[in-house]
This record gives sequence, structure tokens and C-alpha cells, in this order.
Amino acid sequence: MIAQYPIGGNDTGYDYLRVDAPTRHVFVAHASRVEVLNVDTGEKVGEIAGLHGVHGIELIPELGKGYTSNGLDRSVTVFDRDTLKIRKVIRYTGVKPDAIQYDPETRRLFVVNGGATGDVTVIDPVSDAIVDTLDLGGSKLEQIGFDGRGRAFVNDEGQSVVHVFDTHSLKALAKWPLAPCEEPTGMAVDRPHHRVFAACGNEKLAVLDADSGRVVATPAIGKDPDGAVFDPKTERIFTSNKEGTLSVLKEVSPDMPTARSGPAAAGGGSAPMLPQTFTLLVAGP
Repeated sequence: MIAQYPIGGNDTGYDYLRVDAPTRHVFVAHASRVEVLNVDTGEKVGEIAGLHGVHGIELIPELGKGYTSNGLDRSVTVFDRDTLKIRKVIRYTGVKPDAIQYDPETRRLFVVNGGATGDVTVIDPVSDAIVDTLDLGGSKLEQIGFDGRGRAFVNDEGQSVVHVFDTHSLKALAKWPLAPCEEPTGMAVDRPHHRVFAACGNEKLAVLDADSGRVVATPAIGKDPDGAVFDPKTERIFTSNKEGTLSVLKEVSPDMPTARSGPAAAGGGSAPMLPQTFTLLVAGP
């Protein structure tokens, strides 16, 4: 770790963050708003306020737009990437919109709804209109990833499976079991090696063959993971864990990663977050 950026505030809820490398800004979902910080200094440069249970954040630089998914009022907020001013509010998605991600291959924005509906809302980011809703028959959908070849993967925490669907036809293709991994949340994709990573609640990372769905490895990670990222440059997988650790795994080969994780929380389980203690950690090479 090379820095800590305190954010503070009495709101203890937080979820995804998104780094905008060209502008050197990091967007952090924080309950009723998105905090925007300078990546290099941690200085707050702005915020997007008036949100209701913000979860996910996505940026589409070529359109000059950003998006947030707001779980409490089933909406997606469209904001200007440069000025941070709200442009539009898209209503209504499915129940509890959570992960939100743009697929450059189809030029569509996909919103994963984590409530009882178990579906994915599809948005045209040019018109900012909902164009379709895909029912996956899920029970607690989490993060989404794309292979760049017309397929998407969605973690289902309730069923311990990965749903696969066609991003062009918007048809469900498969449902891949993750055993021995359970309750997947974080999702990442290694496109060149055709691998999908699912961070699971029983302290395992499921490594799947993106073509067949076969689980090829299950290395250990920290307790109660919630997010996952794959860095193709270093071939490392990162999972953020609610116990207060970051698990870092090196993809030695597509089927044999090695893992390093921090110490477990004292007494087991995840501790509640305290007011005025929200901090953004910055990791370096």
C-alpha cells in the first residue's frame, strides 16, 4: 500500500469504485453520492449528489458520460464526465440495480439487478433509453463481465452459479455451477486466456474456462469478498474483502494461479463499518 485517502462522512454505505485514468480521477460510490477524488493526491475534486443507494459506476469516455446505478429507487443516473452535472435519470430498471458495465463490442450498457427479479436491464447509451430486459432466472445477481466475443457472464450469489448470455441476441446460453465455490460476488475476465474469475463467499476464487464453464482452479482468498478485478498487464487478480484485506493472485498460467491474502479479521466474520472511517486504499507496483 502506498497511500490512504480518508473520505469520512456519517454515511457508512459504500460499494463500487471506478478509476478514470485519462483524467486521473477515481469515483467512489458512497451511499447517497459519488465522491470524486484526484488519484494522485486524494484531494476531493467534486461529487455527484442526490442519489438513492448508489451501487455501481461506469464511464464511457467517447460519449463524455458517466452512469450510476441506484438501488433504492430503481434508477440509473447519467452525468457529464467532465462537469459531473447530472444529465438525466433513467427510470425504472429491475429491482435493486447493482453492477453496471459498458460493453464496447455491442456498444450497450448492462445493468445487473440484484433483487428478486434476477434480470439485466439493457440501455442504449446514445439515447439513454432502456431497450430490453433479459430475465436470467437468477436469485441474487452480482457482478458482470464480458469476453469481447459476444458473451457476458453474471455471478449469482443465491444459486452459486454463473449465468452466461449472448450480448447480441440477449438470450440466455448457460448456467455454470461453481462448486466447490459458494456465493459468488466479484467477477473478472481474462479475455486473452479465456478465463472467468468469480470471488466466492467461502474464501475461494473460482477460475473457470470461459468457453466450457469448467472450474479449473479454486485458490484461497480473504473472507467475504465483494469485488474482483483482473489486470492484464501484470496478469494479477485482485479481490476486495469485507474483512479489511485485499487478496492478490498471480496468474502463473491460465489454470494455476498462486495466492497471497492478508490476515483474517479477529473473531471471524466481517466487522461493521464505523462512521468517519471510510478510507480509499491506493496500491502501487
